[in-house]
Amino acid sequence: MRLFLVRRTREFIQANYAKEDPLFKRKYLEFADGTRSYFPDRKPKKCEFKVDETDSNDTYARLYSVDIVDTINNLHVPRYGLGKYKKKNSTVKPTKEEEIIISNLFNAGKRLMGFCRTNLLKRLESSGKTFLQSLDRHILRNYIYLHAIENKEPIPIGTQNIEMLNSGVFDEDIESYDSREATDEDEQISKEEIETKFDPKIYKKKAEEIYKVYKKKYNKYFEWIRPELFEKQLAEDLVADSQALLDILIKKGEWNPKKDEKLNSLFKLLTSTHKKEKVLIFTQFADTVYYLQKELTARGLEELDFVTGDTDNPTESAWRFSPESNEKKEYLKQSKLTETRVLVTTDVLSEGQNLQDSHIVINFDLPWAIIRLVQRAGRVDRIGQKSEEILCYSFFPAKGIEKIIQLRNRVLLRLRENAEVVGTDELFFEDEAINEIVLGNLYNEKSGILDKENEGDVDFTSYAYQVWKKAISDNPELKRIIEEMPSVVYSTKKIAKANENNPEGVLVYIRTKEGNDSLAYMDMYGNSVTESQLTIFKMAECAPNESVLERHHEHHSLTEIGVKRIFEDEKRLGGSLGRTTSPRFRAYDRMKAFFQKVSGEYLSRLEKAIDELYQYPLTESTTDLLSAKLKGGISDEDLADLLIHLKDDNRLCITTDDVDFHEPRIICSMGLKK
Repeated sequence: MRLFLVRRTREFIQANYAKEDPLFKRKYLEFADGTRSYFPDRKPKKCEFKVDETDSNDTYARLYSVDIVDTINNLHVPRYGLGKYKKKNSTVKPTKEEEIIISNLFNAGKRLMGFCRTNLLKRLESSGKTFLQSLDRHILRNYIYLHAIENKEPIPIGTQNIEMLNSGVFDEDIESYDSREATDEDEQISKEEIETKFDPKIYKKKAEEIYKVYKKKYNKYFEWIRPELFEKQLAEDLVADSQALLDILIKKGEWNPKKDEKLNSLFKLLTSTHKKEKVLIFTQFADTVYYLQKELTARGLEELDFVTGDTDNPTESAWRFSPESNEKKEYLKQSKLTETRVLVTTDVLSEGQNLQDSHIVINFDLPWAIIRLVQRAGRVDRIGQKSEEILCYSFFPAKGIEKIIQLRNRVLLRLRENAEVVGTDELFFEDEAINEIVLGNLYNEKSGILDKENEGDVDFTSYAYQVWKKAISDNPELKRIIEEMPSVVYSTKKIAKANENNPEGVLVYIRTKEGNDSLAYMDMYGNSVTESQLTIFKMAECAPNESVLERHHEHHSLTEIGVKRIFEDEKRLGGSLGRTTSPRFRAYDRMKAFFQKVSGEYLSRLEKAIDELYQYPLTESTTDLLSAKLKGGISDEDLADLLIHLKDDNRLCITTDDVDFHEPRIICSMGLKK
């Protein structure tokens, strides 16, 4: 991909292309017409909400508790690990189709089980209401499996999405969790009433109705497998998980939006702190968007819009929120659409949209990857942003971040324990988890925290350019010295810590005949250490005053092996021939083998045609002709005659001066020595 991909971060652009305004001390880009686009400062801001652990009615105090996290971490989540419940030495044998299903369940199980637990806890951080809704649905899906098992009906394998669960075919006394809210701030609901609302019998009845709908309406959306193929432990774990989650709903689950202090803090931010400015609100989950839509609308907030992955036209919502940067003011007028002030969205709008009419971003929930926050800020930090500052709000409990850190640490600890015990790759999902330092920097509003992007995100060529530009800026004489150096120069430097990942050896830099830069890293045994161009490039780094070492005796032979390795890679990837399915590649591949079977003058003419085919791109008409002939099953003899005929008529390839062609050459090599 390095031949086709260019990705440059904000930090890279500022370091290499931006100028600085001496008057305002701000960096900017200058365009061809002389206009300037300044880089605003990204300012992290905290928005605190009260958590009173002494108040038994405090929604988040009840949810941000150790027992909740431990309950989620200890779930069996059997629906996501069905493969481990398969009966061994059973008289009931699976069909061929069932064998494939079970095999797939084994392969995906461990990862999905970890993902399910982690996702539930992420929803807890998003919104208490969203978390409790998820528990409610998780229990219901468990009971659908239990219904199938108890009635010896096939188990539905596949995604049971929300639309399927809310099919509108249920009796009035079977409530969805959405209706289970306290409607009055002072309303007290007895324990008996709560237990009645979360009675397993209700879930059992609803599951029975949904299962009928699955069989009748959604049959083709699922794979079906007989419950007799699984151990009875499957049903036992489904019941145990459901009861554990029901206990949470009974103890914590009566939700009162008026006592939602996180929501109250958001409302204050929108109606007091930024009551007239455009505000962009991000959350990870569609359920949280729907919750905010309902509650903010009920509180009388106007000029609102909401976007999720199910929104028919998210781009139009972006235009309504940011008509100036999208040049859509006239469109809104003609379409009689109103402009919006507050836009609540999932990360469906975190990339690819212009939203820079606003300079305020609110993260209603904290993602577990810092790059997500950077991407969200990037929606408003774009060309056309007129504000000097981008304000990026994140929500934290008022007494600090200890609750969030404690919750996350317990989740990560459990994930690590699972990885050690069963060898699962659950940690994959939290590889970029925001650690205590990053959370602390966000909470303390440390500047620069939202500017840093992973330098590995910059493509290799751009990274190399950055190094070159800094080097010749620090020492202008280097430019002349390096450009006057001949090809095939070499040197050797000390390698500080030689190990299996960074062994002694030789780095080779080649420019291919197509003009592409390629690097190779060979160890002392002639093995390739890595194909990562950026890794190899960084291995060559050394200080200007570093002493040269005497070369390895094998330096030149290892360089030769490295050159051959690069040529083999070029050939394996198609080189200049393009895709392996292209008519040019296929014709060349067949003629290479056929070439060994011919002789005489014919051999010389075919060789010239093959060489031209390798070196130059086909003409458009020849591409179409070869494609049709190859598809029609042309023989090797006829294909060779056709290529020779096209070559003689100068119709085979484009060989004009427009095509830049060079011999491959070694630029330099660098030995690595202890």
